[in-house]
Amino acid sequence: MTDARRATPESPPDGVKHSIPEDVLGILTGTFVASLGLFLLKSVGAVTGGTAGLALLVGYAVDIPFGVLFVLVNLPFFLLAIRRKGWDFTLRTGLCIVLVSAFSALHPLVFGELHLNTVYGVLAGNLLAGVGLLILFRHRSSVGGFGILALVLQDTLGWRAGYVQMVLDGCVVLLALTIVPVDTVLLSAGGAVLLNLVLALNHRPGRYTGH
Repeated sequence: MTDARRATPESPPDGVKHSIPEDVLGILTGTFVASLGLFLLKSVGAVTGGTAGLALLVGYAVDIPFGVLFVLVNLPFFLLAIRRKGWDFTLRTGLCIVLVSAFSALHPLVFGELHLNTVYGVLAGNLLAGVGLLILFRHRSSVGGFGILALVLQDTLGWRAGYVQMVLDGCVVLLALTIVPVDTVLLSAGGAVLLNLVLALNHRPGRYTGH
């Protein structure tokens, strides 16, 4: 007789811990995928939410590389990360920010200047960024900024990280109206919703047992 208590594919054992190689590959994959999404967004002159969106937005106004801006806008969130998420998470996040910045500098060298359909660029860019963030969240990492705040609120108040970030991202998209054409901003808003739906539907407390 089958032991009813035996773990099944539908009920994985609790507390499955990622190995170091799994974390390394997960962080590399997540940062690469997220940076590729941001590269597509930049190629069509669009924005998204979070500190990545802020860095893109500022980059359209000043001649400073995205990677540098991405590091700068994330600095204020590190104190929150240290106090509420611990040094392990903070150091992982710092590494992820550096990797996203490095990959963001690499993509233009490989692909050159892309000429994409704007709708495709916005939707594909946000979808890739969302998948990249999801991978990083599941390896106890993030790309800083609003992601840190969203995870803290999820841990302390039970608010889903995706929905929290959706609200904050909306504020960034509204700021884009000062620089980006209205039609591109509207597309960016839809793309930001898509990004956060990826997180909201797939990153729920208790759904994923890896850590």
